[in-house]
Amino acid sequence: MKKKLGIGFLGLFIIVCILQISGVMKEADKLLQIISGVALIGIFVCFSGAKRNKIESKKEKISKRTLFASIFVLVLIPLTIFAGVFVFDDRRYYFISLLIILEILIPYFISFSGKKPQARELVIISVLCALAVCSRTVLSMLPQFKPVLAIIIIGGICFGGETGFLVGAITGFVSNFYFGHGVWTPWQMLAMGMVGFVAGIIFKKGFFKKNRTVLSIYGFLSTIIIYGGILNPASVLMMQQTPTLDAIIASCALGFPYDLIHAASTAFFLWFLSEEMLFRIERIKTKYGLE
Repeated sequence: MKKKLGIGFLGLFIIVCILQISGVMKEADKLLQIISGVALIGIFVCFSGAKRNKIESKKEKISKRTLFASIFVLVLIPLTIFAGVFVFDDRRYYFISLLIILEILIPYFISFSGKKPQARELVIISVLCALAVCSRTVLSMLPQFKPVLAIIIIGGICFGGETGFLVGAITGFVSNFYFGHGVWTPWQMLAMGMVGFVAGIIFKKGFFKKNRTVLSIYGFLSTIIIYGGILNPASVLMMQQTPTLDAIIASCALGFPYDLIHAASTAFFLWFLSEEMLFRIERIKTKYGLE
């Protein structure tokens, strides 16, 4: 009975997501947001008592694609953003955002050369991107309390750091068509992507166990240190091209309470979602040979 009720809440949540994104019921947008929030709470309540599936934590080699992507993530993409700030004076943020997506896609294009692309992997990655975008959109009435980073982290753990970055970057870009684009878009793409990239690296190498306690702790810390650590100083750079240390410290201090809320929400959603989602995705990878 509890499982059927949970499936009903899930169906309601999906319907409300479709209505909100399509804009069919703009006049009832606030009502739809409330319903989506109630449905999401119902999903967690109904499935919280379900038996957890243990995920085997094993050490895996970092793929050549991930190593190659590291050059783009750690060097080329930050340089692209700084070029947008200092060369284009923050006036070409659409162009910079698209460059970031293209740059992180290059390792995929190279890995697919000479062999048939794994379309199944791309489909799952697309679904993760869609889930992250929808979750950020439908819960817009709850500032900072969203499962976006939790989904990005799960994507990085399952498919590697480069995929975690890709899911994060695309989520930041696409969801901002709803929230509004600006000079902050490339920075948000970088911050979201880095959370997924680091998760993919450390969990793929087996440094930590893939259980909900460890994942929740990582989600909490990465939201404050990586996400907040990038966006808080970046907000100063958006306002002035010669930021001072005092301005950066003040920005971090003002943003810290919001980072705490965001970090708590990421840990909350990872606690309830991570083990089940990881178990299901790993089964799909095994079944279709996506290892």
